Amino acid sequence: MSPELEAAARSGDVSAVSALLRSGGNVDARDRHGQTALMLAAHRGHLGLVELLIDLGADLDVTAKYGLSALMLAVVAGHEKVAEKLIAAGADRSIRGTGAPGFTGKTAGELAMARGMIALAAKLVPSDPR
Repeated sequence: MSPELEAAARSGDVSAVSALLRSGGNVDARDRHGQTALMLAAHRGHLGLVELLIDLGADLDVTAKYGLSALMLAVVAGHEKVAEKLIAAGADRSIRGTGAPGFTGKTAGELAMARGMIALAAKLVPSDPR
């Protein structure tokens, strides 16, 4: 991920991210920690940027450090509206975290429940693959 894209994603600058991606930037490029712009935006609660990145085809289910996805990062940071947008877009609710106390083996729903986000946790029950 270019430094410009990373900075724009972290700050929630929809215009800058849009311009960078439309001029050839990779929507799924990763920063030095393995996070995509969608993950950065979700963790910081930048709903408008999350919507743009979904519209531009960002991979919803990339995981980085500790096996956390954009959906899980939104939940961990308490951004329910962002999490709901990712759910509606089809983010995988069955991904389980790895490698860190408090995240290992837990889904986004379990992380939401642990944070007292009961209504959101109910929306995060993984769908039955049958």
